[in-house]
Amino acid sequence: MSQPLTISQFQHTVHQWITTVGVRYFSPLTNMAILAEETGEVARIMARKHGDQSFKPGENPDLADELADILWVVAAIANQEGIDLETAIANNLSKKNIRDSQRHINNPKLFNHNQ
Repeated sequence: MSQPLTISQFQHTVHQWITTVGVRYFSPLTNMAILAEETGEVARIMARKHGDQSFKPGENPDLADELADILWVVAAIANQEGIDLETAIANNLSKKNIRDSQRHINNPKLFNHNQ
């Protein structure tokens, strides 16, 4: 079994793959469209798994693979934009911990179990 990848290692792996096997990065706008497409595929699976629709014959309900596709294209976009996702995630968590430290615990809607 291989060691888990750090986020930085994942970004590097995505970059290496794109610049060798994939030839080059797609344009940022194309990558944004691919992110929307992959998000739609996650939505389709969630709608069929947790919503009122059923899976079509032969439909592949591989949520893990679709989520990994989203992470891949997010890493590609971050690479193109010069964003270190490890730093961005750490900053985002810090922001949430400061901004939302009391927000959810004080939200009565979250304690309504009739939904």
